[in-house]
Amino acid sequence: MDLLRLYEWIDVKTILLFFCVFLLVADYIKHKAPKNFPPGPWSLPIIGDLHHIEHNKIHLQVAKFAEKYGDILSIRFLGPRIVILNGYKRVQEVYLQQGDNLADRPVLPMIYDIAEDKGLIGASGYKWKHQRRFALSTLRNFGLGKKSLEPSIHLECCFLNETISNENGRPFNPQILLNNAVSNVICVLVFGNRFEYSDNDFQNLLKNINEAVYLDGSIWAQLYNMFPWLMRQLPGPHKKSFALWQNVIDFAREKVNAHRVDYDPSNPRDYIDCFLAEMEKLEDDTAAGFDVENLCICALDLFVAGTETTSTTLYWGLLYMIKYPEIQVKVQEEIDRVVGGSRQPSLSDRDNMPYTNAVIHEIQRIGNIAPLNLPRATVEDTQIGKYSIPKGTAVIGSLTSVLFDESEWETPHSFNPGHFLDAEGKFRKRDAFLPFSLGIELSFLVIS
Repeated sequence: MDLLRLYEWIDVKTILLFFCVFLLVADYIKHKAPKNFPPGPWSLPIIGDLHHIEHNKIHLQVAKFAEKYGDILSIRFLGPRIVILNGYKRVQEVYLQQGDNLADRPVLPMIYDIAEDKGLIGASGYKWKHQRRFALSTLRNFGLGKKSLEPSIHLECCFLNETISNENGRPFNPQILLNNAVSNVICVLVFGNRFEYSDNDFQNLLKNINEAVYLDGSIWAQLYNMFPWLMRQLPGPHKKSFALWQNVIDFAREKVNAHRVDYDPSNPRDYIDCFLAEMEKLEDDTAAGFDVENLCICALDLFVAGTETTSTTLYWGLLYMIKYPEIQVKVQEEIDRVVGGSRQPSLSDRDNMPYTNAVIHEIQRIGNIAPLNLPRATVEDTQIGKYSIPKGTAVIGSLTSVLFDESEWETPHSFNPGHFLDAEGKFRKRDAFLPFSLGIELSFLVIS
């Protein structure tokens, strides 16, 4: 009789209520901020701070949080709390002085299910340090940031100019063309050759990358990172993203296999050949990540990172030259005076073109194409400022807060090439110019 009454009392609504309460309590216990953790907004159970933030404007909301909570704060997106660093001085201090404590990468299920712990983006610790060092030295040897890469850039500029001329003054969207041109320069470094703009395989590759990058920035990717066990079972755009990335990985694998057929260790042609040589040298050091699968992912990372960042910067450059025609005129005058119309510009011209150099840097600064640094994770319990950060905590530097730091820039919210010119009109470097990253996260593009 008592059991029957208990059964009648425990109906479906009661079970659901109990389940909801259990989830809320479990979430609170699991994600409660540790002692002496950086402050942040009051988070709701389960969803964290998502109710405060538009997913494509996170960097703007972080800036508002920094006004209230200071240059070291924490926020939560469904999962554990993340530490955010704000302002040039704080970001510079942590990334340069405590870089070794941030050598790990937090596991993001979306990235892990695509590439596991391989490549330059997904790797951590010992493997990541080896791969990063190898990539930087190899790309330098093939001319990145040096005069020796100029012939490839000049050739690509000729193809780009010819294609633009064929439009005969008609309006067109330059995005695809610029993407093609930038990608080809990266292809020469990584794969050893360029592709014709009419190459269908090449166009499909770029289309797959653009669509996959777009999907990975959507709310679906965030949901996947928070509930991978559930999202793996459900249909949605995340499934398409995996298929697109697999197509890109297959393209890289095809190039790697072709290189292995006619590989000559005495005459390396590109990054892939150098990686194959390193595989032979470090055959016994399996932890360093020099294997064929990792090569495919590293080639993918270099290709995607180099293409996306550079082409996006060029889009911003076109936009700002259109918006500020008086600046465009001054740039053109300097180009005409130094380069003229009978030859291609050269890296050696840079010192004689301070205004153009300043404009390019200001485009990168105010374009702010990477507003939040890729997350790193603490290797051990760490002290940042006056706060205690437990091992494994994700840490992100806000590059927006650096590039628009009012204590570092005279007019941070205005397009002002004068930020990079001294009183005599000569180009001046700025410590707070970090359009991609700093320290351990230095993008290979910064070299150029």
